[in-house]
Amino acid sequence: MSAGNVKRLSLDCKATVKIGEFSRGGLTRGDNRASDHDRGCTEKYVPGGIVDEERGALTITFGSSSKTSDCIVDTIAAQWDAMHDQEKADTSLIQITMDNGPESSGRRTQFLSRMVQRADVINKPIQLLYYPPYHSTDNPIERCWGNTSKVTLCL
Repeated sequence: MSAGNVKRLSLDCKATVKIGEFSRGGLTRGDNRASDHDRGCTEKYVPGGIVDEERGALTITFGSSSKTSDCIVDTIAAQWDAMHDQEKADTSLIQITMDNGPESSGRRTQFLSRMVQRADVINKPIQLLYYPPYHSTDNPIERCWGNTSKVTLCL
């Protein structure tokens, strides 16, 4: 691992996606049957993405709760748990770049409390790096969402 054993991650969650047999304006591709409207939708998921900046690897998770600080921390926990033991041992610092949205704000006590708990569990320091307002498009994860929107619609 380069950069002095620093694990650099880029993180973002998107708006809730309604799951069901829906279509855009009543139109579908092919001979599919779909509802014109998404009223009464009970199944919803929140896509969360993490890019490992060194490897260029994208991981997308779908949470069934709202886009909350808990959802974001759970996404980080899942990323850490999926790493190989040697990679975890080699990591001395985790840097997470993200926008300063309401659920991940550096002033949101619930989010900061969960991040401190996560740092204690993994026994590694975590630095949160925020983009200034209106600059979140510079975040590497933002470049991935445009490419994944077609896949998300097909789920």
